[in-house]
Amino acid sequence: MALPGKGHSPQSLEVIAVFADLPPDTLAKIRTRCAWRRYQPGEPIIQHSDSSNDVYFISEGEARANIHSVDGTVVTFCDLGRGEMFGEIAAIDGGPRSTTIEARTNCLIASMSAATFRELLWSEPALAATLLQYFARKTRDLTTRIYEFSALAVNNRIQAEVLRLANLASRQGRTAYIDPAPTHAEIASRTSTHREAVTRELNRLSRLGIIEQVGRTINVKDIKRLGALVREVTGE
Repeated sequence: MALPGKGHSPQSLEVIAVFADLPPDTLAKIRTRCAWRRYQPGEPIIQHSDSSNDVYFISEGEARANIHSVDGTVVTFCDLGRGEMFGEIAAIDGGPRSTTIEARTNCLIASMSAATFRELLWSEPALAATLLQYFARKTRDLTTRIYEFSALAVNNRIQAEVLRLANLASRQGRTAYIDPAPTHAEIASRTSTHREAVTRELNRLSRLGIIEQVGRTINVKDIKRLGALVREVTGE
C-alpha cells in the first residue's frame, strides 16, 4: 500500500496533483467537503455506464480504469496512482461513467459531489487552469494510443507500452525498473492483443538485451534503444 509523504496526514489532499497550486487554507476547506473511504484490491469504486457523478482523489494506493465487454474481455486503459483523480468527466457533463475504476492495491480515496467540484472550478481559477492542462495531456495521450492501435503492428504496440511504463518507472542510470510490472495478460489488454503475443515480444526484447524479466519486475536495460525502436515505426 502506498504511504503518504513525510509530513502529510493519511487523509491529505496535499498529494493531489490538481490541488497543487491551492493555498493550505483552501485545501483545508475542501477536505471538510470530502468523504473518505478505503478500498481493497479488486474492489470496484465506480462502474462503467452507471449514473453516479462524484469525483474521486487517490490519497494512497493505485487503481485501474477498464471496461468489461459482454463476452468477458477486459479492456484496460490505464493505471491511476497516488495523487491522481478520476470521475471528473461525469461530474462536468452529467453523462454516464466512461470506464470502470477498480482498486489495484489497498486505497484511501477522497470523494466529493459533482456540485462541489463544479463550484470549486468557478471559485478557484488556479484549479480550473490546472484541469484544462490535465485534459490537454489526456487528449494527447489518447491521440497517441489511437494512432498506435490503428497504425502499428502488434509487436510495435507492445514495445510502445513497455516504453510508456519505463518512462513512468524509477531509474538507475540507463535502466528503468518497472516494479511490479503488469502481467503479460494485462499488457495484452492494454495493447489489444493476446498474452502469447506479449510473451513472444518480451522474450525477443530480452534476447536483444533491451529488457530483463525478473519475477514481477521488467528491467528496461536500454531505454534509449527501446525508444529508437518505437520512433522507427512512429516517425516521432
